[in-house]
Order: sequence, then C-alpha cells, then structure tokens
Amino acid sequence: MLGINRIDRIVLVWMLREEWRLHSSLFGGRRFAAFPLLVAVLTASGVFALVETGTSLGAVIAGLHALVFAFGLHTGTIGLVGRDAIDDVLGDVTLLVFSARTLPISRERLLGHFLAKDALYYSALFLVPIVGAFGVAIGRTGFELVDLGRLWLSTTATFLLGLVVTLAVVGLATRGIAGSLTVGVFGVGSGGLWYANVDILALTPYALYAEPSLLAVVGTLALLAGTVTVGVLAYDPVDASPTRTRSPAFTTWRRRLRDDTGLTTKTLLDVARSSGGLWKVIFSGGIIFAVCVGLIELAERITGVEPSVGVTFGPLLGLSAYTTYNWITQYDDPASYLRYPLGISDLFAAKRAALVLVGLPTAAGYYLLAVALIGTGPVDALTGLVLLIGYHQYLFGLTAALAGFDPNEFLFDTALFMLFTAAVAIVLVPVLVVGLVITPLTTTALIVLGAVGIALFLAGELCYRYAVTRWSSRLEE
Repeated sequence: MLGINRIDRIVLVWMLREEWRLHSSLFGGRRFAAFPLLVAVLTASGVFALVETGTSLGAVIAGLHALVFAFGLHTGTIGLVGRDAIDDVLGDVTLLVFSARTLPISRERLLGHFLAKDALYYSALFLVPIVGAFGVAIGRTGFELVDLGRLWLSTTATFLLGLVVTLAVVGLATRGIAGSLTVGVFGVGSGGLWYANVDILALTPYALYAEPSLLAVVGTLALLAGTVTVGVLAYDPVDASPTRTRSPAFTTWRRRLRDDTGLTTKTLLDVARSSGGLWKVIFSGGIIFAVCVGLIELAERITGVEPSVGVTFGPLLGLSAYTTYNWITQYDDPASYLRYPLGISDLFAAKRAALVLVGLPTAAGYYLLAVALIGTGPVDALTGLVLLIGYHQYLFGLTAALAGFDPNEFLFDTALFMLFTAAVAIVLVPVLVVGLVITPLTTTALIVLGAVGIALFLAGELCYRYAVTRWSSRLEE
C-alpha cells in the first residue's frame, strides 16, 4: 500500500494481537471467542421478531446504525481515556498507541494504526456477526443477499466515525477553552442543522446504505478525513500520565459524607481522580439519554403513536446503573481489603452508597431534562421516576449478584451475559411495549406501572443481599 512500510505493517499486526490479548486476559479466551455467536443469535432473534411484528426493516437498520455509532464512541473512550482503569485491571501496562517515544514511528502514524486496528478488529468480531444475522430478513422484505455487503460497509464506516469523533472531542478537550468552544460550536451547529430539517444524514455513512450515491461516498470520506485530521492534530497520547498533586480531601469528604469506614469516600475519590473524573459518569449517562431520544423518535415514526415519556425514559435511564457500577468498581481489588478489619459486606455497602450519591442523581437529572424538553403529565412523570428508581436498584442488585465487583468481565462471558440479558429483558420489554405503543395510559395503568417500579426495587434489594452473602463466602474463604 502507498506510504505503508514494513514497520507500519508490524505495528498494526501487533496492535491487533494486543487487542486480542487484552480481551482474552480480561474475559477468558474461550468464553470471549463464543461471544460473537451470541451476538449473532440475539441479533437474528431481534430482527426476526421486529419484522414479524410489522416493523419496517429500514427502521431497524437505521436503529442499528445509531447503536453502532454509539458503540464507536464508547470504544474510543475506553481506548483513549480509560487507561487508568485498564492499568487497575491488568497491572502496569503501556499500550502501543502510547509508545510513540520508544517506537521508531511518529505519533500521527500510531494514531492512524490505532484507528485502523479498532476498525478491523471490531468490524470482524462484532459487525460481521451482526450484519450476518440480518440474513433472516433476506427474501422477506425486499432485502437481498448483496445488501449484506452494503450494510457491513456502512456500519463499519459508522463505527469508524464514532471512533474519530471521540478522538477529536478528547483531543480538543485538552486544548483549553478554545478546544471546548470548538466542540461546542460543532455540536450546536450540527443540532441547528438537524432541527432546520437539513438532510445531514445524506453526508454520513448511513447514506451509503440508505441512499447510496456519489454524494454519500464523498460526504462520508470528507467527514471521516476532516474529523480524523482534527483528532490527530489535537490529541497528544503520552506514555504515562503526568504526576498530579491534589490537596488532601479524604478527611473532608469523609466527614461530610459521615462515612464511618471511609470506603464510600475512597470509592468516590478513586473515580474523581481517574481520567475523566466524575464527568465520565455524566458522559455515560448522556450517551444513554441520546440513545433513549433516538429510540423513542424511531418508535414514534414506526407506530405513529406518541410514546409515554415517563414510562419509556424512566426504565431506560435506570439501566445507567450498570455503567455507573462499572466505573465505581474499577479502581480497587476487593481481596486487598481483607487485610483490614472490614468485611466484604462493608465494601458492597460503600459501592451502593457511591452509586446512590453519583449514579442515581445523574439518571434522575437526565430524566428531568427529558420531562422538561418533551413535556408530560404529572402522574406520568411521577410514575416514570418511580420506575427509574426501581430499575436502577434492580440493575445494581442483579449486576452485583452475577458479577460481584467485576461487572466488566462478565460482559463477554457468554453464559452469564445470556442470563443477565434474560433477567433484564423479562422486566424491561413488557414495560417498554406499554410505554411505546399503548398510549395514552390511564391513571390506573400508571398506578400499576408504579407498583412494578416498587416491586423491582424490592427485587433489586433481594439480589443485593444475595450478592453480599454469595461474594462474602467466596472472597473471605
């Protein structure tokens, strides 16, 4: 390839090996290798069910592109700003993308290889089984075999767009006020064009599938090239985080929180002093909020029914408990506490307190934002808030029961993930169907849904108590 020399090829190959070793170390090689099969089965089941119930295949594919874009954002965030979390799990490691000072290759080329590696790796591991699962729709809705190739190309480009947007935003965020203002101008400008009904999607990778044309190809290439140029110029990966000095805050935080063991204080300080600080909890919640908005708009277009704001946003934002629990458990090892006069139950209690102090207000804040922007009645709003609290507690208790203090590891454990998915779907799908399709809801129906929220809160409490018993016996043996 033009401009690609032997060193470039070697670095790219070793980056791919590094990514595989990273995942196989975290999740176990065999268990992780089976995960794409699970993804394919779940996707095929979802596509078949949606098509059979009358959902437009085009709408399903539009939603797929939105989810893939969010996945690209998330993957870039982990790779570029989640280094301290990776170090806490794997030990003191230096990833190749942060090795520009020791390798005979420039920083810009390393970043280019990092993006190419992620595009190849995740496209093969996740997008191929996902796109292949759409084979169940061939011949049923005008969807042909050749469309699978076009779908794989557009979703891969969409995933890459999410990656480079993260690179650009992270890079600009390190450039002070000017960088932040640039991000704000682009964000407001894009939002303004969207609300002005300008067809900006015609210039995105989604158009490669939906309306393939020369304009779509040129727009996609220009969008990717422009964003990656901004990101490469602005982002500065270093091989080690700079030494930072912080004023003592433990005693002050502990006194304000009335934290007897100090474990809640330590948990919050761990997150606050990691890369991204407490803002990454808000950022993660923002991604879920954006997905909720897109999902509800999509459902409204499909069904022609205006969804219930409270009954849809409440449960979906309650799912943020998983990501928040993931953040607050990444920075310590529960076994290390056994040398102190503390029990595993104390550590669980600290994690729950941190979740309530950080995660629940974040989810509630986005919920109130949805209510304020879209508007709904007081009974629906109150019901949604009860559902949010119920699902938040349920997700926390369920995750703690299944994964203990390692929620990230079980994500790619096929058996556990299937169990987790079933346990979430069985309580989430019926309520979402009611909120999205059966509206307007009567006061009686809203009261029943509120009772569902309370029941889920109690179920989450039972799961939490089971988690304390189960993991205490395992870790304290």
